[in-house]
Amino acid sequence: MVAVAELTLVQEPAKPLKLDLGAGKSKKGPDWTSVDVRKFDGVDVVADLTQPWPWPDGSVAEVHASHVLEHFEAKERFHFMNELYRVLTPGSQAHIVTPHWGSCRAYGDLTHKWPPVAEMFWYYLSREWRAVNAPHTDAEWNQDGLRCNFAVTWGYTLNPDVAVRDAKFQQFAQQYFKEAMQDMVATLIKT
Repeated sequence: MVAVAELTLVQEPAKPLKLDLGAGKSKKGPDWTSVDVRKFDGVDVVADLTQPWPWPDGSVAEVHASHVLEHFEAKERFHFMNELYRVLTPGSQAHIVTPHWGSCRAYGDLTHKWPPVAEMFWYYLSREWRAVNAPHTDAEWNQDGLRCNFAVTWGYTLNPDVAVRDAKFQQFAQQYFKEAMQDMVATLIKT
């Protein structure tokens, strides 16, 4: 008697959804879904991120948003963070780059909204921190408030003339020199 092997079709798992928000003409890579408010060449999804986002809850594995957040007003930034939190899977990350508030990069583009993004902003993305320090910004107290809960770390990209110097000079420059820091680079983890 000859054994007959059954043919089983194995379906490849779906690739995790990775969003490049505000990609413009510069898509992050082939594994990324580029999103912008305008239909530039290479944009996969045209979406206004000041409105409800078109992705289901917990459907996004990773987000990249470079030089996007500063184009939103304060309440729109709250909406952005709440939607980001909603669509990310638990434990997943978002990488956000904004011009540093002490750099002319924050002010030179007249489409940037006031106020510039500053370091204190990242603290507000923690529910625990808001409960103690800023309950007026939490959705529990303010219907337009924050509902997100992120663990955030951030750092800086340095001006090339500062970046080549020793650590002691870099620290001094960051404290006292305008233009020492060009961008803030934050990593948000959905908790």
